[in-house]
Amino acid sequence: MKIYVLSLGAGLLVGVIYSLLSVRSPAPPLVALVGLLGILLGEQVVPVGKHLLTGSAFSTACTKSQTLDHVLGQLPGRHVSKQAREDKPS
Repeated sequence: MKIYVLSLGAGLLVGVIYSLLSVRSPAPPLVALVGLLGILLGEQVVPVGKHLLTGSAFSTACTKSQTLDHVLGQLPGRHVSKQAREDKPS
């Protein structure tokens, strides 16, 4: 139940921001896509930030938190599963 209340709160906050920016909801396609990209990137701020606070470099923090895999999805040519990479002998 808590996740639904938090989701509603986040939606209300976004609605207020859209209203302040005079953007109608549903937003025009490009505005909506940019907003979704912002949500996707915003999800990564906390995990990457935690790694940065421990002294990791930005690129290392992104790798450790698997940011690129989450934001970009599985890229072409990266068909090897994570388990297969871990099992691969060096």
